[in-house]
Amino acid sequence: MPPAVPPRRDRRRAEPRPPAQTAIGAAAMRVRWDRVGRVALLLLLVAVVALYVQPARSYVSTWRDSNAKQAELERLEREHEALVERTRELKDPRTVETEARRLGMVRPGERPYVVSGLPDDE
Repeated sequence: MPPAVPPRRDRRRAEPRPPAQTAIGAAAMRVRWDRVGRVALLLLLVAVVALYVQPARSYVSTWRDSNAKQAELERLEREHEALVERTRELKDPRTVETEARRLGMVRPGERPYVVSGLPDDE
């Protein structure tokens, strides 16, 4: 004959349940310091990141402005060089005469001529 197997008992039901107030009170009294430390470190990390956001935005904005100002400076330097060259050209009497004739001016005593009907150079 096989040995008799004792009936299984549900251990959850066999253990006495503590009253609701006692269970809540015991859990509230016990502090999980490892979790408190993790939460504190997480909050500290969030605070540090928040402190770096505005300076980082300011740095990026300043960098963009600097690039824009640098491009404007290079454009103005090229324009200045062109104007200096133009000033140098206009100090030459031949250039002044060429520009005046391009505008249709003639020297005193010269007879102006108008030539029409020429083919376009285009």
